Amino acid sequence: MADRSRGHAEHPPGWPSEWLRSVLPLCVLAVVAGHEHGTHGYAVGRELADAGLGRVKGGTLYPVLGRLEADGLVTSAWGAGEGGPGRKTFVVTQQGREHLAQRALAWGEFTTLAGALLGVGPPTGRPADPPATPEGSAR
Repeated sequence: MADRSRGHAEHPPGWPSEWLRSVLPLCVLAVVAGHEHGTHGYAVGRELADAGLGRVKGGTLYPVLGRLEADGLVTSAWGAGEGGPGRKTFVVTQQGREHLAQRALAWGEFTTLAGALLGVGPPTGRPADPPATPEGSAR
């Protein structure tokens, strides 16, 4: 029987797959940025799993790394493998560090607002929008 899960992430139960898909590029960039001298795809996947995001398969991870490279956020180079085939090492660029800082801040703001709205986070202190009134009605 064919493995139909090939290329997908195995996320924790109860998490819709679109949650991980939306934040995966930022998380992958954060993992690469955490290694000053670069890291390879297998190690990125392992760190994502160790962080609790579930197992991200190569068919999902490597296209994300490729898009990050195409966007100028990481660079890559082939190096000799330890007792095996060569492997690609990914290194974050300065543009990637700046992108990560901006997007991480925006993600934090987004999740704080969404959490407050859903009742699972602290109130944001933002004033609520006034209720919409039908056109032509007096206030």
